Amino acid sequence: MIHIRISGDALEDLNQGFWFYEAQEPGLGDYFLSQLRADIDGLKITAGIHRQPHKHLHRLLSRRFPYAIYYEFGSDQALVIAIVDCRRDPAWIESHLDK
Repeated sequence: MIHIRISGDALEDLNQGFWFYEAQEPGLGDYFLSQLRADIDGLKITAGIHRQPHKHLHRLLSRRFPYAIYYEFGSDQALVIAIVDCRRDPAWIESHLDK
C-alpha cells in the first residue's frame, strides 16, 4: 500500500481553502476539508496514474471542488506538495509550484 505524506505548504494551502469556503457559508469549510482529504486518501490506490503537467509533479483534480492536488510519487509513497485552486492565474500556480 502507498503511504501518503502532506507537506507543510500543502497543509497551508488546505487551511487557506478552508477559510475561503467557510467565509462563503458556515460549515462549507469543513465540507471542503472532508472532500479534499477523501481525494488525497484516494492516492493510496491511484498514486502515479495522473498526468504530470508540471515537471515531475503529478496532478489529481478534486471531484467536488475546483482544486488540484500536486504530488510526487515514489515506489511506496506519495508526497503532496501543493493543493491549488484551479481558478488562480496560471502564472501564480507555476510560481507556487516552483517554490
